[in-house]
Amino acid sequence: DTLFRRSVGRTDLPGGSWESLLFSIQDRLYALPPETVVHPGHGPSTTIGEEMRSNPFALHPTFR
Repeated sequence: DTLFRRSVGRTDLPGGSWESLLFSIQDRLYALPPETVVHPGHGPSTTIGEEMRSNPFALHPTFR
């Protein structure tokens, strides 16, 4: 679990790392086109662009 609509995966479980999670989202996922649809394992679908602009846990630096 990495990215959800307006949320992110948990990092409080064994092996979890906030730094690794944020790197995965901002360096890997946010490199995808904004119109890329994301179907999380839990909850509604979203797009990379929506999360870059609106995800309070992982705002893209452009939108801070």
